[in-house]
Amino acid sequence: MARFRNIPLNASRKMSNPFLWLILQVIDLYMWLVIIGVVLSWLTAFNVVNLSNRFVYVVGDFINRVTEPALRPIRRVLPNLGNIDISPVVLILLLIFLQRFIVWMFLDFG
Repeated sequence: MARFRNIPLNASRKMSNPFLWLILQVIDLYMWLVIIGVVLSWLTAFNVVNLSNRFVYVVGDFINRVTEPALRPIRRVLPNLGNIDISPVVLILLLIFLQRFIVWMFLDFG
């Protein structure tokens, strides 16, 4: 939890809440899935990995099914930038904001 260095020392008791930990870990895992999806899309675009490989296809399909519901509304709002898709960056920034907001809410009201 190095990213929470600015949290006051008296908050250590509240940060040990297992529900808060679980929520933050799920958001972290989702961010990693978004990053893996971006890297996998680059690798398939440059023919580094082949989607005819069954394992690569299953992993790519899973990541696409998990991340696409969150990326689709962002893509509708963002302007068309040609072949550049910045929706994963926007989603990651929103997830980081959500993490910090949850911690702030929990420390102030929890």
